[in-house]
Amino acid sequence: MSNDPLLQPFQLKHLTLKNRIMTTSHEPAYPEDGMPKERYIAYHAERAKGGVSLAMTAGSAAVSRDSPPAFNNVLAYKDEVVPWIQRLTDALHEHGCAAMIQLTHLGRRTTWSAGDWLPSVSSSHHHEAAHRYAPKLVEDWDIERIIADYADAAERMKAGGMDGIEIEAYGHLLDQFWSPLTNELTGRYGAQTLESRMQMSVDVLQAVRDRVGPDFLVGIRFTADEAEEGGITADEGLEIANRLETAGLVDFLNVIRGRVHSEPALAQVIPVQGSRYAPHLDFAGTIKQNSNLPVFHAARIPDVASARHAVSAGLLDMVGMTRAHMADPHIVQKIRDGREDDIRPCVGATYCLDRIYQGAAALCIHNPSTGREQTVPHQITKATAAKSVVVVGAGPGGLEAARVAAERGHTVTVLEAAGDPGGQIKLTARSPRRREMIGIIDWRMAQCAALGVTFQFNTWADAADVSALKPDVVIIATGGVPQMRLYEQSDDLPHAISAWDVISGDVSVTGDVLIFDEAGDHAGLQAAEIAADTASSVEIMTPDRTFAPNVMGLNLVPYIKDLQQKQVTMTIAQRLLGLARDGNALAAKIGSDYADTAKRADLIMW
Repeated sequence: MSNDPLLQPFQLKHLTLKNRIMTTSHEPAYPEDGMPKERYIAYHAERAKGGVSLAMTAGSAAVSRDSPPAFNNVLAYKDEVVPWIQRLTDALHEHGCAAMIQLTHLGRRTTWSAGDWLPSVSSSHHHEAAHRYAPKLVEDWDIERIIADYADAAERMKAGGMDGIEIEAYGHLLDQFWSPLTNELTGRYGAQTLESRMQMSVDVLQAVRDRVGPDFLVGIRFTADEAEEGGITADEGLEIANRLETAGLVDFLNVIRGRVHSEPALAQVIPVQGSRYAPHLDFAGTIKQNSNLPVFHAARIPDVASARHAVSAGLLDMVGMTRAHMADPHIVQKIRDGREDDIRPCVGATYCLDRIYQGAAALCIHNPSTGREQTVPHQITKATAAKSVVVVGAGPGGLEAARVAAERGHTVTVLEAAGDPGGQIKLTARSPRRREMIGIIDWRMAQCAALGVTFQFNTWADAADVSALKPDVVIIATGGVPQMRLYEQSDDLPHAISAWDVISGDVSVTGDVLIFDEAGDHAGLQAAEIAADTASSVEIMTPDRTFAPNVMGLNLVPYIKDLQQKQVTMTIAQRLLGLARDGNALAAKIGSDYADTAKRADLIMW
């Protein structure tokens, strides 16, 4: 038996969980026709195989037809879901992993154009900033129907062999009743008291318990502090936890702090790269100290040390490491084997979630096998015959190619023009907020070192250099260079520098600076942040109708915050058409794809 706090079993009512690590509910958007089919099952089964003790599947399986699946949610209101849930459950149980699922009604946190295009309901007419959906004010018969829908969905999950369910009450319909900010009702479910605001949840939980019986586990993931004026306070959160315990309707609490109604708020609940680790852990510990119910929690706990502290300090009973398991599904097994240094780290890029909120399936920027378990296995098989492989370029692509080739048993040599590895990741990591990205390089270099990959740095590889190594396979992974031409023009733009020049520190800009961002990606934003520290004024301009369209929601939040604080001007739908020197200034010709207009902007150079 191990003495590691993370590897100790936990008794959750009648269910023994083999360790203290779980994946919390999240929707990777892999369902097909609303069902958790083969891709979905393979994804969760890989993490069960890797050793997690509890998989809380689904980010919000929809209990009602009028809860349109904004995130390609599992449709728990359909009877046909039962055999798929059974297959999912069996795949998890095969590896000794408990199987649960989160159930919800999204309320206003959805869109009319998904699912069956039905109008959704809420306890308020206010729309949600993130989804802009204007809900119908819920009526008595809606409430009665939705309560029954929850019970029906819970019964389906029990029929599918699940060990339990988790009711979702943060940002979704039940929490919309809870919060004074989103409850405009009167009467039994009205805004007048905490009791009346909680009544909908109590009625749902009672209906679920009546349907599934006392031995089926039922928990709740809830907002215990909305951290916003006028919302649920921390004191109310403690009271909610006490009332749920006293009512005897739930078997565990899963604690959330904050709101998810807007992208900036969501970035506080699900902290992104550059934020501190486990920012809400102590708050979750306060809930545990004041409740006799088991407490679960997840919010940027990406590393084993933080998870171990959460359990050993008595702050949590079960620690959620969800994004960490998207980066490496075998964390628990590596802890057991004494191989913690081998764990592929989550670098907080949040590419996974940003894809979901853009309507795409979750993928990991650091692990290409995540979400592709059926076609790109996490565990690499040996090749039938060893070959000599030369990789040109030691950026992330080249290092991944070298790692995989060496893992397969090939002899690998990497040629790199620079004096050290990293490629464009080195530029990315120069921004303090994004320095964790270097973990993408560090982990691969450590893996390559262990696998015996040979590196030749300061080598500008030409055909003779490569041929001299007599390779069987050559992989070119030299990356790219900055685009210095304007759209559909043949010559480089005169008098301009690249975002790379600014980010690398090769050029320190002063005076009035215009950053024209035709790519809509991180580089322009990073350059704007850096330039704003030394320039008199900075404007970042995009020809697109939205700002930085390739930097998705959660990652855009800290950029916008920083650029606004530094008073950077952000301009959309304007295109740089040309640049010319005019005395001590540069004259920029500015136009638009939307109107036949052009103007001159003088950029003062010092």
